[in-house]
Amino acid sequence: MMRRSLVASIAGLAALVAAPFAEAETLRVVMHSDVKALDPVWSGAYITRNHAYMIYDTLFAIDEKLQVKPQMVDSWTTSPDGLTWTFKLRDGLEWHDGAPVTAEDCVASIKRWAQRDSMGQKLALSVQDYKILDDKTFQIVLKQKFGPLLEALGKPSVVVPFMMPKRVAELDPMKQLEDTTGSGPFIFKKDEWKPGEKLVYIKNPKYKPRPEPMSGLSGGKVVSVDRVEWIWIPDAQTQLNALMKGEIDMIESVDYDHLPVLEDSKEVRIIKGTTPNQYVFRMNWLQPPFNNQKIRQAVTYALSQEEFLQANIGDKRFYRTCKAMFTCGSSLATTVGMDGLIEGDVAKAKELLKEAGYDGTVVVIPQPTDLGVIKQLAPVAKAQLERAGFKVDVQPMDWQSMVTRLTTKKGPPSEGGWNAFGTSWVQLDILDPLMTPNLVASCDKARAGWPCDQTMEQLRDKFALATTQAEKKAVAEEVQRHAMQIVTHVPLGEWFGVSAVRANIGTMAVPPPITVFWGVTKK
Repeated sequence: MMRRSLVASIAGLAALVAAPFAEAETLRVVMHSDVKALDPVWSGAYITRNHAYMIYDTLFAIDEKLQVKPQMVDSWTTSPDGLTWTFKLRDGLEWHDGAPVTAEDCVASIKRWAQRDSMGQKLALSVQDYKILDDKTFQIVLKQKFGPLLEALGKPSVVVPFMMPKRVAELDPMKQLEDTTGSGPFIFKKDEWKPGEKLVYIKNPKYKPRPEPMSGLSGGKVVSVDRVEWIWIPDAQTQLNALMKGEIDMIESVDYDHLPVLEDSKEVRIIKGTTPNQYVFRMNWLQPPFNNQKIRQAVTYALSQEEFLQANIGDKRFYRTCKAMFTCGSSLATTVGMDGLIEGDVAKAKELLKEAGYDGTVVVIPQPTDLGVIKQLAPVAKAQLERAGFKVDVQPMDWQSMVTRLTTKKGPPSEGGWNAFGTSWVQLDILDPLMTPNLVASCDKARAGWPCDQTMEQLRDKFALATTQAEKKAVAEEVQRHAMQIVTHVPLGEWFGVSAVRANIGTMAVPPPITVFWGVTKK
């Protein structure tokens, strides 16, 4: 059966890479997941974010040093009292349908994004008004100072404030958009989209790059290929074979077991990610048993990082244990509130379960079987939790089905819901208390897990008002200590992604923290 499946996959790949577009400079890649949702505001999936970077642009972006730089914005000013921010768009911005990008489009896009994003929601609370001064100029007028305003507008990962035409941005953010008109460096060929098989992007001939050199996600987005095809191959071995034969040009997320083969090949180049990712364990506050804080606390003692990292990555060159919620080595890194936690203290976990009156309620954990870098999180969690006395049921499914289940099913597992899950976040999503989605504790407005805690929201508000690095660090420590008391999520260590490209593929000298395809060449 497995052989038949692999043969079918190879036959399907041959059909996908056949000749109709042989005359175009085509880059064929296998991304980390198939794409099922196209709306980057509605969906928190990284593959949807990556899709959006192809076709949309942003007002600001971060460079390779994680500094915010202007992107669609040409210039901006701030009033002396810090409450009025004026932004002017740069010349030459056009939507894919030929219409000019306007200030009204941008304001509508910010408003839609702010309803779904952790930083955007906090920014919205500080906004008094948006004013359109002319076609290319708008203002954000604040009721109170919001320190990280530029950082919010330049937020690089979920949820990214991508700019969309007003007619699209005015759509309810709780509903998925269908219009994929953007102003970015690529145009999505929706007519060629084959879900489960292939997505196609072509170079936007009217895109006007910024004059600065490319750096991180900022600077001039220079496109050097005519066409990019995302070809979905779920089997890692088939991905490897296709890359070695030159049938594809890149694998975004390499199976670590395949590194010896790839590293020995002269036809392939390995690219290690420059920023860490963090594994996390997230619990559903709405359903038993994790509607009980003491039972959530038992989990923080039961889990141990090393086993998760070894099972999912294995190669010690690419992972490290780390208790810092805002990532090790970052400006806000701290181990405050972590003493004795995430060390596999089974006795303490059992003690807390007994005190909490745990009644044996089964913990249902979905497992994404088609996403290599996280598929072992659920089995390891099951083993560690069962040592402490939990009853656990791991339910395998594909990643996109899991995302849908996590975001749309709030009821008990008997009605299609869930109790906990393991996943991973890139550093760009978790650099501070406002940015980190898992720290949002605004009940129904929070993402999957739905924490509800007024103190946490007050601490996040406090961070928004901090102006010095010392103040930010102090608040971040308060946030981390409180987060581990109420248990918004549990950090499970850090890992670095590895991509592989054919030797004839050129990339930026410093790889961007998110996979993008400007700055990529094919010889």
